Amino acid sequence: MILTCLACSKANRVPAARVLDKAKCAACKAPLLPLRRPVPVASAADFDELVRSAPVPVLVDFWAAWCGPCRVVAPELEKIAEQRPGQLLIAKVDTESLGEVAARFAIQSIPTLVLFRNGAEANRLSGAMSASAILSAFAL
Repeated sequence: MILTCLACSKANRVPAARVLDKAKCAACKAPLLPLRRPVPVASAADFDELVRSAPVPVLVDFWAAWCGPCRVVAPELEKIAEQRPGQLLIAKVDTESLGEVAARFAIQSIPTLVLFRNGAEANRLSGAMSASAILSAFAL
C-alpha cells in the first residue's frame, strides 16, 4: 500500500503484511507507522494485498466524493483510526475510481463499511454513523 508522509507529502510503499512494524519515510525519515489515519486504496491489486495480508482487521469504507453521508462518516473513521493504531486498519475505496472492487462486493449503497478478518468478509453495514456506533456494530 502507498502511504503519504504527513511531514513531507512523499509517497512511500509499505507492504500490508508489515503494518505493525516500524517504518520511516524514505525522504525525510519521519515515522509512517503506526497508522493513525485511514489509508486510500489506489488499485484493485493494492486492495487485494491489503485484505489478504494485513495482520489486523481491515475496515473498508466504500465511498464517493459526491456522497453527502460519506463526508459525514469520514471524520468518524478518522477518530477510530486515531484511537486504534496497530489494532485496526481503516481503508478507503473510492467506488468511482475502483468500481470493479465495489462490484466484486456487490456494493449497492454508500457509504458501506465492510470488516475483513484474515482476508474474508466478516461483517458489513451501510449508512453514516458515529465512531462509537461503528465500533459497537462491528464489536471492535
